[in-house]
Amino acid sequence: MVEQVTRGIKISVDTTFEGTFFKNYKIHFAFGYRITIENQSKDSVQLTSRFWEIKDALSNTEIVEGEGVIGKKPVLKPGESHTYNSGCLLSSPFGAMKGHYNMVNFTSTRKFKVIIPSFKLSAPFALN
Repeated sequence: MVEQVTRGIKISVDTTFEGTFFKNYKIHFAFGYRITIENQSKDSVQLTSRFWEIKDALSNTEIVEGEGVIGKKPVLKPGESHTYNSGCLLSSPFGAMKGHYNMVNFTSTRKFKVIIPSFKLSAPFALN
């Protein structure tokens, strides 16, 4: 598990290898990840959007941006958390993801970024 706290918001990430499959005559490696966003601050906050940088071992980079996470823009009061599952496809059995969430603090109305720490994606069969 990878964890990081930014401005009182703790991000925890667990990853899993989901398997391989062929699509358009090319092998793909499927990975899942489970993220928990925990509000350890004294203010209520809302996640408004996300930014991801996904890299594989073949130097391919994909940028993913969008509103919320899995169709939601969770509001977290102090002490609350939100967990969701998602995934990605890579062209290699190894890779990494990192990014940030854009959030707003309801007390100060200020927008801020919460860092999603870099985490590795690796297929167990490819490990030595």
